[in-house]
Amino acid sequence: MSSTAQLSAKERITTLLDENSFVEVGALVTKRSTDFNLQQKEVPSDGVITGYGVIEGNPVYVYAQDATALNGSMGEMHAKKISNLYDLAMKVGAPVIGLIDCAGMRLEEATDALAGFGDIYLKQTLASGVIPQITAVFGTCGGGSAVSANLTDFVFMEAKNAKLFVNTPNAIAGNNVTKCDTAAADFMAKAGLVDFVGEDEAAVLNSVRELVAMLPANNEDDASYDECLDDLNRSLVNLTSELDDVTLALKDLSDNGAFVEVKNTYAREMVTGFIRLNGMTVGAVANRTAELDENGKVTTKYDDVLTSAGCYKAEKFVAFCDAFNIPVLTLTNVSGYSASIEDAKSISLAAAKLTYAFANATVPKVNVITKNAFGSAYITMNSKHIGADMVFALEDAKIGMMDASLAAQILCPDDKDAQAKAAKEYDELQQSAVAAAKRGYVDAIVEAEALRQHVVYAFEMLFTKREIRPSKKHGTV
Repeated sequence: MSSTAQLSAKERITTLLDENSFVEVGALVTKRSTDFNLQQKEVPSDGVITGYGVIEGNPVYVYAQDATALNGSMGEMHAKKISNLYDLAMKVGAPVIGLIDCAGMRLEEATDALAGFGDIYLKQTLASGVIPQITAVFGTCGGGSAVSANLTDFVFMEAKNAKLFVNTPNAIAGNNVTKCDTAAADFMAKAGLVDFVGEDEAAVLNSVRELVAMLPANNEDDASYDECLDDLNRSLVNLTSELDDVTLALKDLSDNGAFVEVKNTYAREMVTGFIRLNGMTVGAVANRTAELDENGKVTTKYDDVLTSAGCYKAEKFVAFCDAFNIPVLTLTNVSGYSASIEDAKSISLAAAKLTYAFANATVPKVNVITKNAFGSAYITMNSKHIGADMVFALEDAKIGMMDASLAAQILCPDDKDAQAKAAKEYDELQQSAVAAAKRGYVDAIVEAEALRQHVVYAFEMLFTKREIRPSKKHGTV
C-alpha cells in the first residue's frame, strides 16, 4: 500500500483484524435529531462503524469513525454505539480499539452530543484496569475526543495526517500551526501523550496488532502467552556491551528478540516495553545511559539519573502491568536524581509516584542491578526494600549510598592520602554487590551471560505469587 493512501473506516478495520473476522454491530443505527435540517442529511451508521473480530486469534471490539459521514462528528447515536460496544466488551472481557478520525462534537446536536461524550468517558473509566483500551488516531482528534483518547491505556498516531489536541495550535497565544504544530504526532510523542507513532496507516495498524498480541484480554487472565521456541538457557554473550543501551539488552533477553517499546521518543533515558520470557509477556523498565548505532558506536549519552519525565513514564507503565497481572522486570543503573531547574520543580513528586507504583504492585517483580544502584534513587527502582521478589546483581555492580570516592571525600575531607584508603575500604564494605548480598538485599550475583536463565526461572517460580494487602478503596499518591 502506498504511504500516502487513505483507508476508509471499514478498510482500517479489515486491515487491523484477522481476515474475514469482522462482525459489524449496529450498522443501521443513525441520528435521531432533526434540528438544523439534519433529517435531510444522510449519515450512514451515524459516522462510526462498530463491531468485533479477532487479532492473532484474540477477540477484540473495535470502532472506526467515518470522516465521510458528517466528518465523523460525534452525535447522540454515534456516542451510544461506542458506549454499547464498551458494554459488550466488558461483559466478554475483551480489549476495545478505537480508530479515530473525528471532527469533534456534532454542533447540530449540542447537549445530546455532550451527553454522549460524558457517557463514553464513564464507560472508559469503568473499563480502566479491567480490559485493555487502545486508541489509534488517523485524522483529527480534538477537544473532547482528545480527552477520550488519553483515558485509554495506549495511544497511537499516524505521523502525517493525525492531529491530537484540546486547543488547536492557532488558539494558543503567540503560536500557529506553522510555528509549532502542537497537534502533530511528533510533538505529542515527545510530550509523552502518545505511546506509538507510525509512518503511515498500515504501520500504525500493524503496531496495534503487535501490541494486542502481547497483552492479556482482561484483568482476570493470568498472563498472555505464546509458544517459546527459544532456548531458555541461551547464553547472552553480548549482554555486557548492551547494558548502556538497554533496548538491545532487553531484545537479547527476550524470546527470539521480541520487544514492543512504549513511548520510545519520550524520556529516552527510561525504557519501557513488553518482552517475552518462556512465552510469557513481561513488562520491562530499564535505565538507559547511551544509544548505540548498528555498529555499536555511541550516538547519544544520558546521565545515570532519574528524571521527572522518566519517572512519570515508568510509573504509568508499571501501574498498567499491575492492573493486568503482567510481571515486571527492571534493569537498574542509577546513581541519583536529575539536577536541573525543570526537574527541581517535580522530581520529588515524580520519584514518589514511581516508588509508589513499584511498592504498590503485587505482580511478580524481578530486579537486575546491572551497574550502579546508589542512594534513594536505587530504592525507587524496584529494590528489595520496596517489595521486589527477586533481586539479581551482575558481578561488577555497585550498590550503596553513593560512589566510594565521594564517600571518602566526606569521611576524610582534609586528608588526601587517607581518602584513597577510605575509598577502597568503603567499596569493599558498603558498595559491592557482595556486601549487599551478605545483608540479604541481593538474592544472587550472576554472570551476564547466564542472566536469561536466571530471570526466566525466577518468573517461573513466582508464577503462582499471591500477595494480600491492607483493605482500602485506593491509594492517594
